[in-house]
Amino acid sequence: MLGVSSLRYLARHRWQAGLAVLGIALGVAVVIAVDIATTSAERAFVLSAETLFGRTTHSITGGANGIPERFYRELRVTHGFRETAPVVEGYVNAADYPARQFQLIGIDIFADSALRSFTAEHTGGSYIKALLSRPTTGLLLADTASQLGVSVGDTIALEIAGRHHALTIVGLLQPRLRTTRYALESVVITDISTAQELLGMTGRLTRIDLALPDELRRDKRLEELRALLPPGLTLTDAAGRIAGMQQMTHAFNVNLSALGLLALIVGLFLIYNTMTFSVVQRRTLIGIYRALGVMRREIFFLVMTEALVIGLAGTLAGTALGIALGNGLVHLVTRTINDLYFVVTVRELALDPVTLGKGMLLGIAGSLLAAAAPAREATTTTASSALTRSSQETGLHALLPRIVVIAVVMIGLALALIFGSTRSLALAYAGLFLGIVGAALLVPMATIAIMRVCLPVAAKILGVFGRMAARGVVAALSRTGVAIAALTVAIAATIGMGVMIDSFRTTVDHWLGGYLRADIYVTPAGDSGGFLEPEIIDRLRQTRGVASLSTGRYLQLESMSGTTTMMALDLPPPALPAFRFKEGDPDKVWPAFATEDVVIVTEPYAWHNRVGVGDSVELPTDHGMETFRIAGVFYHYGSDRGLVMMSRRTYERHWNDRAITSVGIYVSPGTDAAAVRAALTRNTGGEQALSMRLNREVHEQSLAIFDRTFAVTNVLRLLAIVVAFVGVLSALLALQLERSRELAVLRAIGLTPSDVWKLVMTQTGLVGFTAGVLAIPFGLLLSLALIYVVNLRSFGWTIQLSIDAAILAHAVLLAIVAALLAGVVPAWRMMKTSPAMALRND
Repeated sequence: MLGVSSLRYLARHRWQAGLAVLGIALGVAVVIAVDIATTSAERAFVLSAETLFGRTTHSITGGANGIPERFYRELRVTHGFRETAPVVEGYVNAADYPARQFQLIGIDIFADSALRSFTAEHTGGSYIKALLSRPTTGLLLADTASQLGVSVGDTIALEIAGRHHALTIVGLLQPRLRTTRYALESVVITDISTAQELLGMTGRLTRIDLALPDELRRDKRLEELRALLPPGLTLTDAAGRIAGMQQMTHAFNVNLSALGLLALIVGLFLIYNTMTFSVVQRRTLIGIYRALGVMRREIFFLVMTEALVIGLAGTLAGTALGIALGNGLVHLVTRTINDLYFVVTVRELALDPVTLGKGMLLGIAGSLLAAAAPAREATTTTASSALTRSSQETGLHALLPRIVVIAVVMIGLALALIFGSTRSLALAYAGLFLGIVGAALLVPMATIAIMRVCLPVAAKILGVFGRMAARGVVAALSRTGVAIAALTVAIAATIGMGVMIDSFRTTVDHWLGGYLRADIYVTPAGDSGGFLEPEIIDRLRQTRGVASLSTGRYLQLESMSGTTTMMALDLPPPALPAFRFKEGDPDKVWPAFATEDVVIVTEPYAWHNRVGVGDSVELPTDHGMETFRIAGVFYHYGSDRGLVMMSRRTYERHWNDRAITSVGIYVSPGTDAAAVRAALTRNTGGEQALSMRLNREVHEQSLAIFDRTFAVTNVLRLLAIVVAFVGVLSALLALQLERSRELAVLRAIGLTPSDVWKLVMTQTGLVGFTAGVLAIPFGLLLSLALIYVVNLRSFGWTIQLSIDAAILAHAVLLAIVAALLAGVVPAWRMMKTSPAMALRND
């Protein structure tokens, strides 16, 4: 009987149940979509790395100059390391497809077959001869060739370090495994000599891959191998390199997952609201059941079963929606990873059962947790109180002091979690979520206080309708309180993220304004890196209007402890003010930087590696591992993993490398930078194409990349607001059903339909206004936590707080508009309800 009653109730109130299902579905969808997007990007990277590494267990890497190829011959022939393969690699651009970047990999086709198998899966049998005997030839994945409209025998134009090269495709790779095809989609395979010629690495290798024997013999061979390594070469673990690359995106993925959980938390308010209202609406029926002998546990089971049905339906719908949403979200996530970390191509969603199971577990468990309080309240219903609707509100008002105490305790625990550890990101997010729940529990009491202030104002502006609307918000606090809490959390998240992003952008903007000291920045054309030719630099220096130059050498140094990004700089005096030091006295740093074996490091590097002024950094040089003292830590927002910088003079003492990757040009006072750029373009015209960007252009492009990285964050914020909107709509529809008799009486004593509309929309507007006002302090506190705790622990950046009043005003306006839009349908239904129909049971 109870089961039939429950099904009939859900069927009669399908709008209410449907909105709860939709809220849970959206929350679950966001959690699953974020997981799918991040997991897909990570899986694509791992598959690509595993395909390109093959059976490789270890790699030998060189420093700035790579590895002399004669060492490979000695290693293989003289010392008997037969399962080895040389590799020359770099990134190149497709000149005819500006947005397309390829990884160029040069291999020894015979030695490589012992480590990698994909080169054996090709079309045609004559490509090996052509690859070895004909210059500038290569292999391309058949699917990629089809996308580019290229066939065997055709050429593709490549741009490498500002030079154009025509590469003839002599064979197409057709791997049997789909995952291998995805991994090779943006890869060009050439003979190693071709790669050396194209990348300017004649006589040198990027790395040597090795497949060492099983673990029983591996330790001995590793000892032998380390003893053979000349100074400047490093032995690294292949699995460790892959794990290190994955670790780069860990904080980014954690932050996105936290935003997804926020949307689910907002969705749980809907379940609570729906189940609470279902209990209130059936208090009479539940009281009759209790009078007839139905046990308390049976009533509890009834409500929890309904919550399970709604939660299960929402979770299943959310799973399907999450897969669809993840398909769109993965492109934003991939673009951000490509901008900030490394190049990855995602062609397939990773539908991991763990991801789907986690989303479903969160949806169902969250629904049951949210319904537990209403279900328990249902068990307290007695026949004597069943006919008294006011007892629900009276009980809630009586519980408010206890709720406030619980909220304060939760916020205290949240602060303890956040500040109990100086580095744990998981504890910081656990504290944030606990704090959000605690703040939501304060909403009912805060709503009463705000309505006391609003009541005389509303009465003065709207007369009796304003007074009735303000009192109605408090009178139905069990309904409006939950709706306001849900909307408050969503709007607070919008404020918190908005203030954090705006503060971050303002900080980066100011930093760029001080850091970009040169008037013109010169690099080889394209995004594939490369070196500037010495004669080009001489022409730059001799151009009229050029006062001085700064030069930079960017490189990645591999060691057993991981990858270190380093910049070797030759800085003229005008460049020195660009560096703002967090630690270290500039008057002492710069003399030491110019003459001693010291480095300066960025703030993120110091954070991640737990070092500071006076500590040291160990780097693999051409003479072996060398230790460099840290003279200063400076603010830098170009990399979240950090940089090590040393003077060019120090660099050349330890590395036999004179290459330059970038030049900053300082024009003479009173000279127009654009005119100097035009003169530079004329003087350096030749085979090497250059990218010459003015200071303001670099500034604008950097900010554009910054804005792209937060596109995915903005999407998730919007989804959280949509969930809250559904929550407000659900609460107002419930309130409409609950107040139908009250409004019918008002209609019977003379209230017109337009009066009903005015009353309901005023009350709805007050709900939105209250949520917006409460969201401001909650959102600002959230932004402080994001800026000074989460961001610092994730990336190591110090962000200067910047509060734009427009963000707060827009948030309040958004809350009011969302509430008013959600109130349109309930107001319309109340206005059209016949008084006779509403009072037919009285």
